This record gives sequence, structure tokens and C-alpha cells, in this order.
Amino acid sequence: MPDRRDVLKQFGAAAGLAAGAVARAAEGGAKKQRIKIGQIGVGHAHASKLSAYRASDDYEVVGLVEPDAELRAKAEQDEAFRGLPLMTREQLLNTPGLQAVLVETRVRNLLDTAETCIAAGKHIHLDKPAGESLPQFKRILDSAASQQLLVQMGYMYRYNPAVVMLRDFLKRGWLGEPFEVHTVMSKVVSPGSRRGLAEYPGGIMFELGCHITDLVVGALGAPQKVTPYIRHSADIDDNLADNMLAVLEYPRAIATVKSSAEEVEGFDRRHFVLCGTEGTFHIQPLDNPSARVALSRKRGSYQRGYQDIQFPKYTRYVADAADMARIIRGEKPADFPYEHDLNVQTALLAACGLPAE
Repeated sequence: MPDRRDVLKQFGAAAGLAAGAVARAAEGGAKKQRIKIGQIGVGHAHASKLSAYRASDDYEVVGLVEPDAELRAKAEQDEAFRGLPLMTREQLLNTPGLQAVLVETRVRNLLDTAETCIAAGKHIHLDKPAGESLPQFKRILDSAASQQLLVQMGYMYRYNPAVVMLRDFLKRGWLGEPFEVHTVMSKVVSPGSRRGLAEYPGGIMFELGCHITDLVVGALGAPQKVTPYIRHSADIDDNLADNMLAVLEYPRAIATVKSSAEEVEGFDRRHFVLCGTEGTFHIQPLDNPSARVALSRKRGSYQRGYQDIQFPKYTRYVADAADMARIIRGEKPADFPYEHDLNVQTALLAACGLPAE
């Protein structure tokens, strides 16, 4: 198992990404050739992220694939997809110059679609969670690695500016040795949406808890042990595991990951707290971040004791798209290596009480 300091080295380059994206936007010089990209599927809850790529000067969005007639009709009314050429999967993957694909199908189809794209030699953005088959996901990552292709996971807080700052503080050692992480991601899920989520035995942890599992593994590395606590608490007969907790154990730290489908105003209480021997970093709420940071002594421009830090409004996926472009162009390595994504999925399945098979 890698030491936590090795984990932090993997993520060090991410610390300046938010500011770097802004700086690059202002840079002059020769205009770079746009990256040809397409999207397969609109069935994922986050499929409309395509708007971020359509708005970016880095990309030329060449087409959209959606074989399901009902989903296709719905997509035609969504501004994120309006006006895009509709294609078959084969047409998209054979588009001359296509370099990357956003995989945004229903969760049950994510891995098969991703594997087809990787086999075709394309970089992918793969939405979350990475399916239910760990062996298939590992096969995809191994194939991508052998071809030097990017697999960028759609965990939506990776480039949140507060999370970027937390990674920087950890890299600098300003928080000391982490010994505790506590994180919550919940909301009220409507009865109709609950029925769709109940299709997956991993429950609300599989759907929502994956995002914060990604953050825990990013901060602490792969856990030694994961203990899940799984409940169906709502008075609704849908069998959805809607109230879930996982305890992740490390040699010198304990992390708790909590997710429910019943929390009123849950978005405002979504948080990530890391306590170390030299300081505490508390992000809340995650979707419109601010941070409360306590330090044992002055660090850079930050004072001893508690202080509140505000951030510009965070728009999901803009920085993900910018980073993907830089990686595809060979300007930088990926900040999130294949091993990290495999560790996240392994921990997530354990947190859901699912076998890693």
C-alpha cells in the first residue's frame, strides 16, 4: 500500500489548476487546434455537462450518440445537446480526427461503452460510478495505460477550488499527519428517482457517496479496511439502501463517509472535514464552497487559529474540461493516475457492501 506522502505527490500538480485555467485563458500566442470530441449517451444524470465542452475553445463537439428514442427526444429539448449531429456509435468512433469521448450512458452501460471507446483508441471522460464490475474496470484501465489514453472520471469535486486548496495544504504539510476525515453527501431523492437508483444494490452510497469516497482516497490513499453500514430508512417500499455509512480504516487515521436519500436541504450540509496533527480543514458546502481552516501556527499568508476562506463561484466540469485538453495535448500528465481510480472503485464497492468481482 502506498504511503500517504506518495499519494500526495500524485496529486501535487492539481493544486494550481484553478488559477492556471484562468491564466491560460488570458494567454496570447498562436491559437491551438481544437480537440475533436463526441458524447455517447444522455441517460446519465450529469450528461448535460457537455455544455462545458461546447462552451470551451479547446473543443469541437462533433456529434452525439443516443440509441434510445425516448432519451433522444428528451435530449433534443435540452440546450446542452440542441443542434448537435445525431450519430450511431460506429459513426462517431470513425469520425476522422476524433480524439476523445464523453461516456454519459445510464450507469449500467457505462463500462461496456467505455471499453468500446478505449478499444477504438480514444481518450474518455467516464461518468460515475465506474460500474459494478471491478475486473472490467481494471481491464479498461490496463488497456488505456497500454495505449497511453486518458480515463478521466466524472467525480465532480476534484477541481472544486476548496478541494484544490486542501490538496495544496496537505502537500505542504501544513495540516500535519491526518488522523480523521468526516464527510457527508446527501439530499432528498424523489420517489420516482428512488426507483431508478434501487436498480443498483449499492444504493445511495453508489450514487452519491462515490464523489466523497474519491476525495477521501485522494487525501489518504487506499484504505486498509472498509466497514459498511447499510439501512433502508424511508417508509417507502422500494428496497433502496437510502441511509448508508462507511468507515474507512488507515494505519493512523479513520474516515467516515455518510450518504442518505432523505436529508432536507442536504446540499447545504454536504461537507468534507480533514483533521491533522497541525490543523483542520473544513469545506462546507461542497457545491458552493467555503472553508474554515484552523492552523497550529502561521503558514504562509494564513494565521494561527481559525479563519474563514471564501472562493469564487464554482461551476462544475469547466476545469475538468480544461485539464483534459492539456493532458490530451501532452502539456501535462494526468493528476489522477489509473491506480487512484482503481483504489476509489475498490473502496466504493466495499462501502456499498458489494463484492469486488
